[in-house]
Amino acid sequence: MKIIAVIPARYASTRFPAKLMQDLGGKTVILRTYQAAIATQLFDDVFVVTDSELIYNEIIQNNGKAIMSIKQHESGSDRIAEAVANMDVDVVVNVQGDEPFINKQTLQNLVEVFKQDTAKQVDLASAMYQITDLEDINNPNHVKVVTDQNGFALYFSRSVIPFPRETNVGVRYMKHIGIYAFRKSALLDFYNLPMLSLEASEKLEQLRYLEYGKRIKMIETTEGSLGIDTAEDLEKARLFLANQH
Repeated sequence: MKIIAVIPARYASTRFPAKLMQDLGGKTVILRTYQAAIATQLFDDVFVVTDSELIYNEIIQNNGKAIMSIKQHESGSDRIAEAVANMDVDVVVNVQGDEPFINKQTLQNLVEVFKQDTAKQVDLASAMYQITDLEDINNPNHVKVVTDQNGFALYFSRSVIPFPRETNVGVRYMKHIGIYAFRKSALLDFYNLPMLSLEASEKLEQLRYLEYGKRIKMIETTEGSLGIDTAEDLEKARLFLANQH
């Protein structure tokens, strides 16, 4: 089974433009993420796929592998699908370009899902962790997921799901971490299928898979990720990095 990691990297982020080229302890955010993905030693290959010559050159000049997107893309999945369409691979792991502190164990668990899925019942695997803080639960930037008894995703939302009409029934709130492992075939299906209303409404690409009946296996992790969505997040990341040394 050939497994690669692809890091979709858009320059013009809506909330924090050029965030991937910001300095994080002497290296850009995107270069740190790329090198962290390689350092896990989980993948047969690692690529950055981008619409930006700046990002492309940043990776190439540091002896990395980068691919320029040909078309404009609505989502990271679309960008990756175009890049891998003609590659001979079985599983593609989407590593977010703005998450330089990769949790190797989570990625390993996602890869393991496919190694054990001999019946090929899983189209995608993704990760989640429990949140208890009310502000986090209510924050629309924190995407929540609910699953069935076997850990397959039922729905993702920016809203509070499930709604706490009864509070003492043992409900756990799970935050989705935007790391995915796809079967290549599921990813190409996604690329060729039009966006439907749920995805358009919530602006969550993972809903397209659910709307078309794909099965997303969720892996629970105990650790959240330190993603960089805002200038404040970048400062937190710099502090985190400084404390590691």
